[in-house]
Amino acid sequence: MTATCLITYLTAVAVLACLPGAAVAQTSTLKIPRVSRPPKLEDFLNGTPPEAAKITDFRQREPADGKPVSRETTAYLSYDDKNFYAVFVCKEEPGKVRARLAKREDIFFDDVVGVILDTFHDRRRAYMFFCNPLGVQADGITTEGQNDDFSFDTLWYSEGRLTTDGYIVWMAIPFKSLRFPKAPTQTWGIAVGRFILRNLENSFWPYITRSKQAFVPQMATLQGVEQISPGRNFQLIPYGVFTGAHFLDQQEPAFRTQKEARAGLDAKMILHDALSLDVALNPDFSQVESDEPQVTVNQRFEVFFPEKRPFFIENAGFFQTPEQLFFSRRIANPQFGARLTGKLGPWALGGLVIDDRAQGKQVAEGDPLHGQRAGIGVLRVQRELGEQSIVALLVTSRDFASSYNRVFSLDTRLKLNANWNFSGQVMDSETRELDGTKLSGPAYLARISHDGKHFNYSTMYTDRSPSFRSQLGFIPRSDIRQFQNFGGYQWRPEKSRVLSFGPYVNTLVNWDRRGRLQDWLVVSGISANFKGASALEAFRSESFELFHDHGFRKNSTGFFFITESTKWVGFNVSFEKGTSINYFPAAGLDPFSANSQDTRLTLRIHPSARAGLEQTYIFSRLAAGAKIPALIPTSASIFNNHILRTKLNYQFTRELSLRAIVDYNAVLPNGTLVNLERQKRFTGDLLATYLLNPGTALYVGYTDGYENLALDPAAPSSLRRINSPFTSTGRQFFVKLSYLFRF
Repeated sequence: MTATCLITYLTAVAVLACLPGAAVAQTSTLKIPRVSRPPKLEDFLNGTPPEAAKITDFRQREPADGKPVSRETTAYLSYDDKNFYAVFVCKEEPGKVRARLAKREDIFFDDVVGVILDTFHDRRRAYMFFCNPLGVQADGITTEGQNDDFSFDTLWYSEGRLTTDGYIVWMAIPFKSLRFPKAPTQTWGIAVGRFILRNLENSFWPYITRSKQAFVPQMATLQGVEQISPGRNFQLIPYGVFTGAHFLDQQEPAFRTQKEARAGLDAKMILHDALSLDVALNPDFSQVESDEPQVTVNQRFEVFFPEKRPFFIENAGFFQTPEQLFFSRRIANPQFGARLTGKLGPWALGGLVIDDRAQGKQVAEGDPLHGQRAGIGVLRVQRELGEQSIVALLVTSRDFASSYNRVFSLDTRLKLNANWNFSGQVMDSETRELDGTKLSGPAYLARISHDGKHFNYSTMYTDRSPSFRSQLGFIPRSDIRQFQNFGGYQWRPEKSRVLSFGPYVNTLVNWDRRGRLQDWLVVSGISANFKGASALEAFRSESFELFHDHGFRKNSTGFFFITESTKWVGFNVSFEKGTSINYFPAAGLDPFSANSQDTRLTLRIHPSARAGLEQTYIFSRLAAGAKIPALIPTSASIFNNHILRTKLNYQFTRELSLRAIVDYNAVLPNGTLVNLERQKRFTGDLLATYLLNPGTALYVGYTDGYENLALDPAAPSSLRRINSPFTSTGRQFFVKLSYLFRF
């Protein structure tokens, strides 16, 4: 919770507006002038700003809701035939500006300014454009009722300059990079904002209060933008990849060498100024960035890893539902794909057709199914109701040979008043397995929530039948009837180093469809945010879990702390200790309760504005406790899991960077107590990136992985575990080049 509190500006840093030539008071309407020449950064450095709408009345949303911004801030807005312009002049005490020359999107531990544009003025969805004081960009989409989507990338321009009394940021957003209605005169929603990290302060024009749940509906109305068009906006991104690899094939143990060169094309076409059609021909669905480290041992349910492949993350919000029925990482090895997303009046549309070769490649040669591919389709249609409510239909289908899985869903989000909303979803699935077995079953979800300045509350009911299946979704568990409640209160004292603090309680109870109690959970805690960009949380939990027809009582006590109090060093630490379950006991043993400990420490060091070092250590331990099977020593270790990541990035320019990652993961089990292999993995990853814009990039990478495996000399076709990770199991060099052609 506190990590979310600290990074609240991810949902916020936004927009200003005003009348030409004079400071604007609080108002809900803004007109901006059309200019004959683009504004330049030098105009503002010289103190001679050109014609523009000038905005000065920024009001805090955090921490002092409604009070003026703590540092003088002015925004200048204008437009011409091709671009929307925003220039921010921000005052700050010497030496206190947070600014790093970082990779694109990696700016959220800096000071930030930004513009948010609701181009359809539907008060539901808006583009976000942010910059740090050096002009490094981050862009995204905010949608009411969803998490902010920073996977959105588009082409725009920015510059930033530090000054003796603060900094200046210049932005130019091409109309080609936006979708909006085809009309001679545009009416948009707009907000502009500034985030001051050291104060955990975000301020906006217009005033956007935390006393109301919604963000986009509180934005101002932008008028005066006339005779603009995104044009044809047809773009092509051809790419080429060369890969050379030497790896250990663990299915048929042997070392193999593989070289591959391939080319492909991504194309985007804009239909009716509002719909985007993306077509991928022999696309590159690999991911350049590696997954963040997580503990995956002794997990009863699947661990979630977010999507990182560009084709899937763009416009992902069009397919999002309360229950995650489309999780794109289920599509492992596609060859062709097409996606249609956008808005037509009160309707929003998302459609995807794609193939997947993964399952057919896993089938042995000679099997009739070898080489076949799955056909996948996803369709979501959403209708807006009133000012803030929606109703939507989602259909997903996955077909492989004679098997299929189809899921049908109807969901709604109803705005009850300024602070309360209701979300509901009704689902049904039909599944046929390869052996002819058929399954079908419904699922339901209902949630009501309150978000406010002080009080937050939510209650949710989830019901999934035993036969409900969503092969394209992330549904780790079925056969549940689960109630979950959360309530929290935050005091917000004035003129104090404590910005906010308060308690919370989270409860859960779950039965299966036969009425058997499966789980219950009670978590209580207290959290606080402090000046100096710091947050602290402490908690205690008591719970029950039914596993393999045995009931287990569990508990845990822990804390979380994060701080970015200085420019050069930041860290966060979490610690949790209690009791858990050995889900995978050794042969001959039943699952049993054990003592658990989980620790995570991340240290961020910025020795200069260009260099960043991040060190992460994760330790997870399970040890025998009081309630253990007979003949097991109470001090016996069940397993220790050590995960260590060192990540170093050096930014030569805004476009050119060099990143190195060293990962170590060791699983050290007691084979008499747990069914785990003794594994030690060591991976080095070096990546040079030249990123001119989201479509034009050159990547040169090298990865080398080592593991405690060796070919058994007595049996050349088998592997054996050795003590140290000295065997190279995967070595790869790759070059990837893509270029954006935009018409």
